[in-house]
Amino acid sequence: MAGFFSKLKTTLEMIKFEHTLFALPFAFLGAILAANGLPSWWQILWITVAMVGARSAAMSFNRIADKDIDAENPRTANRELPTGKLTVGFAWAFMLASCALFLLAAAMLNRLTLYLSPVALASVLGYSYAKRFTSFSHLILGWALAISPTGAWIAVRGAIDSYIPLLLSLLVLLWTAGFDVLYSCQDFEYDREKGLKSIPSRFGIRGALWIARFLHLLAFVTLLALYLVTDLGTLAAIGVGATGALLVYQHTLIKPNDLSRMNAAFFTANAFVSVILFLTFGAAVFLQ
Repeated sequence: MAGFFSKLKTTLEMIKFEHTLFALPFAFLGAILAANGLPSWWQILWITVAMVGARSAAMSFNRIADKDIDAENPRTANRELPTGKLTVGFAWAFMLASCALFLLAAAMLNRLTLYLSPVALASVLGYSYAKRFTSFSHLILGWALAISPTGAWIAVRGAIDSYIPLLLSLLVLLWTAGFDVLYSCQDFEYDREKGLKSIPSRFGIRGALWIARFLHLLAFVTLLALYLVTDLGTLAAIGVGATGALLVYQHTLIKPNDLSRMNAAFFTANAFVSVILFLTFGAAVFLQ
């Protein structure tokens, strides 16, 4: 039993379980906007379980699919599967259990979430192979994360009956794609050498940085549209301004010839974006 829990701990470290923080606030925000207040505790519970299951499945499958690539890349060679800290068999078992957990959560919410769950699962798992076929894999990752707020809206209402969840999902898609372009600049040379496709490997680091800026500009425009549609007042406006400032700050940290501050840009700034929007827009709903 001790060996099992040791492997489970290693698996959670491998998938960076704590980074569920990136997407979970957007799912909760989608649920709050759908309920125009606090969803039921039943809905909150199963939305949380669905998010944890989907992300855990996606990340573990990504590590399995990229095991050989990670072993050759100096930046990722010390990950758990290439080094043998974790067996591929255990990773597969964890991935399948996570898929089952996600499907269970979808079934416990409503019929539409269950019917759409295979689409969501195929999206989050399919991203792992996107880099082998298209330079715009960053947008596919964005789509995988963008499912969460609309999925949470459906979980509460049982239908897509508003533009609000679609705008929130578009915001997540563009925001995610932008920061993934930034992050992938670290693998620019390796991706070109191995023939892997990404925006940095296709357009170079300088070009990729401009594309990331453009994606984040579109994300901010989408956020403004979401603010106007929801009409949530001053507190939400503060969230819009703070998010815009964080997006600008993120891009000041990274230069074409200096990627040393990537972790601050990728992990710190992006974690704050999701939390700030959840707190400000969510609180504005309750104030109204």
